[in-house]
Amino acid sequence: MHFQWDWLCLGVLIMSSVTAGMENEEDLDADVEVENFDKQSQEADVDRDKSSIEVVYQTPKPTGEVYFTETFDEGLSRWVLSVTLKEDTDDNVAKYDGKWEVEELKENAVPGDKGLVLKSVAKYHAISAMLTKAFVFDDKPLIVQYEVNFQKGIDCGGAYIKLLSSSNDLNLEYFFDKTPYTIMFGPDKCGEDYKLHFIFRHKNPKTGEYDEKHAERPDVDLKKFYLDKKTHLYTLVLKPDDTFEILIDQTVVSKGSLLENMIPPVNPPKEIEDPTDKKPDDWDERPKIPDPNAVKPDDWDEDEPAKIEDPDAVKPEGWLDDEPQYVPDPNAKKPKDWDEEMDGEWEAPQIPNAKCESAPGCGEWVRPMKNNPKYKGKWRAPMIDNPNYQGIWSPRKIPNPDYFEDLHPFKMTTISAIGLELWSMTSDIYFDNFIICSEKEVADRWAADSWGLKKLVASANEPGMFSQLVTAAEEHPWLWVLYILTLALPVGLSVLFCWPGKKSDECIDFKKPAVSKQITKGELKEEAEEFEDDELEEEKENEDTGEDERREMEETNRELLKANTMKMGREAPVSEVGEGSEDIYDDEEENEVLDEEENEVPDEEENEVLDGSQGDRSNKSDSDEKKEADKGGGDRPLKSVRKRRVRKD
Repeated sequence: MHFQWDWLCLGVLIMSSVTAGMENEEDLDADVEVENFDKQSQEADVDRDKSSIEVVYQTPKPTGEVYFTETFDEGLSRWVLSVTLKEDTDDNVAKYDGKWEVEELKENAVPGDKGLVLKSVAKYHAISAMLTKAFVFDDKPLIVQYEVNFQKGIDCGGAYIKLLSSSNDLNLEYFFDKTPYTIMFGPDKCGEDYKLHFIFRHKNPKTGEYDEKHAERPDVDLKKFYLDKKTHLYTLVLKPDDTFEILIDQTVVSKGSLLENMIPPVNPPKEIEDPTDKKPDDWDERPKIPDPNAVKPDDWDEDEPAKIEDPDAVKPEGWLDDEPQYVPDPNAKKPKDWDEEMDGEWEAPQIPNAKCESAPGCGEWVRPMKNNPKYKGKWRAPMIDNPNYQGIWSPRKIPNPDYFEDLHPFKMTTISAIGLELWSMTSDIYFDNFIICSEKEVADRWAADSWGLKKLVASANEPGMFSQLVTAAEEHPWLWVLYILTLALPVGLSVLFCWPGKKSDECIDFKKPAVSKQITKGELKEEAEEFEDDELEEEKENEDTGEDERREMEETNRELLKANTMKMGREAPVSEVGEGSEDIYDDEEENEVLDEEENEVPDEEENEVLDGSQGDRSNKSDSDEKKEADKGGGDRPLKSVRKRRVRKD
């Protein structure tokens, strides 16, 4: 039973460790948690969560006011391909001839759900569409949301969108990189630079010119979203209070103020450095200068070398002065194709001299070098604080002639179209479910009915934890060590704390019950002989003690025996009391010496008190006891005789 409990404990520990590992793996894989949708979308998701195959796709419908939506389920009927050329580029690649297709995802596809796919590599792509109605930056927030899936990962390319500025001469067929836009938003990558753009073009109220303002980089690691080949949801929220939020998969990854978190700032500084100001010729910026009053000491010799020969060095005995360190190889032979006219005179290659291996050295002996104790180097005056130090010079400040203050940069140029103008070295970039609105609830419901389905299908087709661990270890072999340690630790602890240990002999002896052992006649004789030997030893030990001590000991024995007799009852009277006398009592009722006078009776010297049987046998003599023992036979167990000593220290 104890063995079964040990295995049960081991199993519980292993299951706990595996469960904790699964939870940790899920936490590592999910760098950004997904927020819960509203109650209605959750109920709809539960109905669809039966199986990725059983998901029935329906084109999402907006539930509120929107300025633009696109699912691509009906193709590209409302989109316009650009036919212009990119400026300042070689004519061979300047044309926007990159191909677009409408198709389903290659992995984790929802049947019937299609998206826009960039198909060409190393080509410029441009496609755009007009909004259902223009968005005017007034008193309503702007929410832009769409999905991106880098189905093959991404080497170098972008997946951002441009919200084109409204103008009378806007022609989508000539949409290119110079077309004015109000906002650019979305992911972009080249090399190991992972970006998430949010750029808006701000109009200078003084000059009327537009400047690009870039949001500060998010603090989160964006690498996963570009390489995991999953569909991710990108959301930009601009509020009338001049704040913004950037979300990935409905989790905020960056937020800030249009007035404080843009580069360069929206409003220029009030003062600037005077461009005409110049540093005076006598301006001293040196905080330290050489001490002009310092004088080089007379014993300072700058000509002393840093190293000198060691005069105490002695050439080692056995040094071979006449032997070179290297000698021609006697076994080398001139190549047959050696042409002395072309290659010169042939010489055998040099090899180490064999005679030098057993000697301290070969060749001319030279004294070793050592540090020169007289060397001080070039003398320089010590440095002191510069009394004329004026600090680091900077131009004076003057009022900025271009200063302006725009307290509400949210009021940007009206938006009337959306476009994608991209270059990529990777194909099959998937776009889907664009929405532009002013209510966050509308965008969330739109995401629940579109991106939420993709997420459910991807989760249903997600490989098991074991497959994920093996895949991760193939990419990073050092993870195998971590896996082994993770499994070995709980197993080792379970063996340490739950495995039954071997009981020690002391523990076994301690737990033995105190059962009186039956003694045979032969054993009784041996104990009697031992008892007599003990008496002889005691007599020898007590020979040197005084006569008074013996008398006191006898009196003490008598008093103790009387007290013991009274305690055991009237049925067992004391037959004989004296020096060296023996009283026999029943083994089941052993007589214990009363410790009434502890100070008078120490433990070192004890008188012997024999316990025997009670009743009628108490009056029997020793000879009668032995006769009864003989009648019972040699094999009949006899009652043991217990010895107890009481001595006077």
